[in-house]
Amino acid sequence: MSNVIKLSDARVGDRGVIVSVGTHCHHQTEEVELERRLLELGLVEGANVELIHEGLFGRDPMALRVDDMRVALRRKEAASLSIELAGAAE
Repeated sequence: MSNVIKLSDARVGDRGVIVSVGTHCHHQTEEVELERRLLELGLVEGANVELIHEGLFGRDPMALRVDDMRVALRRKEAASLSIELAGAAE
């Protein structure tokens, strides 16, 4: 059973692998720009990701460990990423 969620729905301590980046709606300039930015930050398909911290208000921003680096994102941005949670097959 696959356990794929939006990164914006993850909780502190959740780990997984990025399975998709962006909404693939390339006729909207804002979506294309966000996808490009996420890719430039190293948020690419196959990257390991872990949610390590959430802000106090609205759980924003969220701090992530992506492979060997740390990245901060807003939940709105994180909604463009889908991850498969580690241990889903266990």
